Amino acid sequence: MASKFHRGAVAYAKDGRAYTVEEVEGGTVYCTAPGGAETEFPEAALMTAAEWEARSAGKRDLVYQRLRQARPFVVPDAKLDPAAAEQVLQRFERLSPSILDFTAFTAATRVLAEAGEGDLAAGLSIVKCRAVFDAASPEIRASLLARLLGAAPDALVGAAKLGDNLLRAMLDKGLEAQAQDYEDFQDRPRR
Repeated sequence: MASKFHRGAVAYAKDGRAYTVEEVEGGTVYCTAPGGAETEFPEAALMTAAEWEARSAGKRDLVYQRLRQARPFVVPDAKLDPAAAEQVLQRFERLSPSILDFTAFTAATRVLAEAGEGDLAAGLSIVKCRAVFDAASPEIRASLLARLLGAAPDALVGAAKLGDNLLRAMLDKGLEAQAQDYEDFQDRPRR
């Protein structure tokens, strides 16, 4: 029976470590680790790059399901008027078109960090984080934006009736502490 591995291919162990295949003989795959150490595995214990990618993609999709169920995306910080919350969200997005994307992405990275999975944040998709954010109620979205800006949720929602200049000042003041993160976010590819 032909092996799914060939000399020079990358093989992945179940723990995610990558090895370079040197030889396949009798169901045993002889490999070299990145540091040069030689090792061997039963062929069934290794995955091809395509198999590993498929497995990883499934795990990445689970992250977004877990985010939808995380407390910040389910429980608002305060009892808010849904119509006023929606209005303030629209006004902030009009003032700064990427602010809600940044809010969604930042909230997702914070949830992952609190769960001890901060290493997954580098692979987050802005589009998928925004979909999780948009699926939440207006009260939750306004609470997440308030948390990002360091404002009380009820004060933020109450600002829906303020003029654009005051909202802009509130936005600028709230983003002061994370100006570099926001700037880096602007350069991040939207995928």
